Amino acid sequence: MIDTNPPARATIGPLLRRAAAAEGAMWRSLYVWARRRPLPLTAGDDPFGYLDVVKPILGIFIALSAIEIPIFDLIVSNVVPWRPARWIVLVLGVWGLLWMLGLLASMKIHPHVVGDTGLRVRLSSGIDLWIPWTDVEALHKRYRSLPSSKSVQIEQEGDRRVLHISVGSQTSVDVRLRRPMTFDLARGRTEPVDEVRLYADDPAGLLRSARGTPATGAVSR
Repeated sequence: MIDTNPPARATIGPLLRRAAAAEGAMWRSLYVWARRRPLPLTAGDDPFGYLDVVKPILGIFIALSAIEIPIFDLIVSNVVPWRPARWIVLVLGVWGLLWMLGLLASMKIHPHVVGDTGLRVRLSSGIDLWIPWTDVEALHKRYRSLPSSKSVQIEQEGDRRVLHISVGSQTSVDVRLRRPMTFDLARGRTEPVDEVRLYADDPAGLLRSARGTPATGAVSR
């Protein structure tokens, strides 16, 4: 008998592992944030957040999730005769609320970091890219809106390949590289890219912080 399922299993396995890793990272982020631990920075590191553009949306979802819990509990307890249904809905509601808080926490405690030797580009707990200043040709402040809402996008612009790490379908800092570089992401290593574009709430501050680094080509446009 010919087994036609291996391709499906090969696809589902990595997806489940990534989902489990993301779930664990979310709960760890919530734990760290709740304990109000300081960011693990070294001397000379400057953190730059990227939460402002999505904070209103996250706030609305968190508020709605909190409001829904007692409403659904009231509806289910009066409409569904099966008693366990109430507890199932209650657990799912609380889990959803904590998950949204965990997402907020994950973005809060994983900022971009400008250091003495390079730029650390992050997004929540799932993306962590390191770019040494010796590989940076220039930094530019430029706001861009992307047509897709995907956090990670790779675009071909002429003979240059660009990696977008966007927040709310936006980027605000262009990092032009001296040479093509590859980066490890959740789905594997990227093709060589010539430029990385990221979103920071304070792009001008990020550029100012980078001016004292070996990246002497760092300029604002």
